[in-house]
Amino acid sequence: MIAILAEKPSAKRNMQKAFGGESGTFNGEQFVLCNARGHLYEFAPPEKQVPANLMQKYKNWSLDNLPWDPDEFSWKYVKQDDVNDVLDDIRKVFLKCDEICIATDDDPSGEGTLLAGEIIINLGFDGKKKISRMFFADESPKELQKAFKNRKRFNCVTDDPDYIKALYRAKWDMLSMQFTRIATKCGDGRSVLRQGRLKSAMILLVGDQLAKVAAYKATPYFQYRFQDANKNVFSDPNEPTFPDEKSVPKGKYSTSPVVVNPKTRKKSAPPKLIDLATLSARLSSKGFKAKDVLAVYQKMYEAQVVSYPRTEDKGVTPEQFNELLPLVDKIAGVVGVDVKYLTHRTPRAGFVKEGMAHGANRPGPNVPKTLDELVTYGKCGPEIYNILARSYLAMLCEDYEYDAQDAHLEKYPSFKSHVNIPVFAGWKAVYNDDSDDDSGAGFGPTADSFVYKGFPPKPQAPTMKWLMSQLDKADIGTGATRTSTYADVTNDSPKAKYPLMKDSRGKISMTEYGDMSYRLLPGTHIGTLEITTHVFSDMAEIAKGKKDPNTCLSEVAKFVIDDIEAMRQNGEKMRKELNIMADQERAERFEGEWNGEEVHPKRVYSGHRFTDEEVERLLDGEEIEIECTSAAGKPYKCAGRLANLSYNGQDYVGFERTRFVNDGPTSWCKYTFTDKEKADLLAGKTVKGTKFIGKSGKAFKAEVKWNKKDEKIEVVEFLR
Repeated sequence: MIAILAEKPSAKRNMQKAFGGESGTFNGEQFVLCNARGHLYEFAPPEKQVPANLMQKYKNWSLDNLPWDPDEFSWKYVKQDDVNDVLDDIRKVFLKCDEICIATDDDPSGEGTLLAGEIIINLGFDGKKKISRMFFADESPKELQKAFKNRKRFNCVTDDPDYIKALYRAKWDMLSMQFTRIATKCGDGRSVLRQGRLKSAMILLVGDQLAKVAAYKATPYFQYRFQDANKNVFSDPNEPTFPDEKSVPKGKYSTSPVVVNPKTRKKSAPPKLIDLATLSARLSSKGFKAKDVLAVYQKMYEAQVVSYPRTEDKGVTPEQFNELLPLVDKIAGVVGVDVKYLTHRTPRAGFVKEGMAHGANRPGPNVPKTLDELVTYGKCGPEIYNILARSYLAMLCEDYEYDAQDAHLEKYPSFKSHVNIPVFAGWKAVYNDDSDDDSGAGFGPTADSFVYKGFPPKPQAPTMKWLMSQLDKADIGTGATRTSTYADVTNDSPKAKYPLMKDSRGKISMTEYGDMSYRLLPGTHIGTLEITTHVFSDMAEIAKGKKDPNTCLSEVAKFVIDDIEAMRQNGEKMRKELNIMADQERAERFEGEWNGEEVHPKRVYSGHRFTDEEVERLLDGEEIEIECTSAAGKPYKCAGRLANLSYNGQDYVGFERTRFVNDGPTSWCKYTFTDKEKADLLAGKTVKGTKFIGKSGKAFKAEVKWNKKDEKIEVVEFLR
């Protein structure tokens, strides 16, 4: 029997439709379905990966403990929270089968294969069961059935090149945690400044662009230009400019006839199919957050309303094209496109080709009746489908056609102008890709001079659309990873600490943490656009067997050493520019992991400096008792533990006093207990006293006891 492992419950439901049930026979082979729920395992923290004598070294964030040695890592996995039931169900299915078929997402990075491999290996089935892999572009019945019939066999999971390259990337990314530690220690010492391959690339690009915008000066210039009756402007690149209008010489030019060159008919093919990053960027200007687009798109994919999200493909295969072709009129009706424009219904070169996997982002086989019904997946559901559908339908339109025409002035031939005159709308009648529209009119017979006021070109303020375009040009990440990483670094939820950037309807600005990160990046390896390209190039070579993953991992140590020095220098400069106190000028702090996060509480509380033992107990969540000194200089004892605190609107983790600690009943109402009385009170006995003095100054007699919980004397009975 064959156990088919799906990535999540929704995928399993789609496979039930494809194979006729949760178990049974398909293509003459018995099968049973089971499912994961995303990653069920994750790497243990660095300090849990090494021998006991090295744990403190890897737990402590001191730069003296870097770089890490990957050979010291066990690369041990731990289970995610609340997954025991899921793993038990998978184990039961695996036990009664002789073949395990991996049917998790087939994404370009191999992440789905890694996810399945983690389960098979950690449950102890690798090498004990036959292993196979299904490769499918989407979760439609036809595609899943074909993938099952054509599944690829392996002796074990670790023989699969996709698993090998994905494991290397996962290890590299874990080692990259060192760059966050470097940035945090070289920053202000308090803020956790997250660094990573894609995060740092985003910070670098946005920071550089914001610097250009800040440095821009709108210094005007004035020069002569001409304009005809149709508002077409004629200019000469060599025409002198002047700092103010008064300096422009008067009467230099007169009206001139316009000499028009013959028109040239040109065509423009539809734009490439949209990816998830571009889709999310366009929706950001409408107020939809990247994280919401991701979540809603995933739900729509699971319902087969749209195609697989995490694809790198820019086109579709002939089979994918033919599968969607009968549905295009229906899709067009949903988004309000007139089918008269959809005349190019044969495969188009550059859009339809062999050799792709999932195919580009596009509508799925389940076509909704209306856009409004997609609101059930989320508010941006209709917008997602409208843009995605129009992008795909544009491929079925004819080329956009226009006439390109040049002209110059008869009297002053160096003054020239160019216009594009629309002739046939073609795909532009269906899809607006935010490119410049050609709406030029023909040239008038004459043109008159005027004084033009111009400015140097202003750098574009960074937007999500601009950033995704820059990452695409640099070939950094996929559309899906760009979108998910952007959602992470702009996460403004209360639980998200140290966000790097802010997104306001697609417009990007830096947070204080992002600004510090940007200032730390010059001259670093993690702060280059090439680092992701380097890692993915190594992944490809590793998958081909041309590079050893351990050798590739060992080079991270050099990157770390170099980046420590670069960030130290950058950090010193940054602290001066931002007037941030140096480490020795700030309160002493200890560091470690508490409640799953890295914290840096103050080492001294009310005159008490925590010992190393007390630090470890605090990080473990224990309450400790300490001896302190009040502001008046009086000693006292108290108990407390680490807690999330806030001061002047700033959240932080620090020591919180939970109670005062007394040495027991020493005195009460101006009477000092004898040693025997004190011992009796601590033992829970009562004591009768005759020399107690009240607030009025009068003496009184009473029988008293010691309240251990509230640490105070209580009256049992007043005596006569």
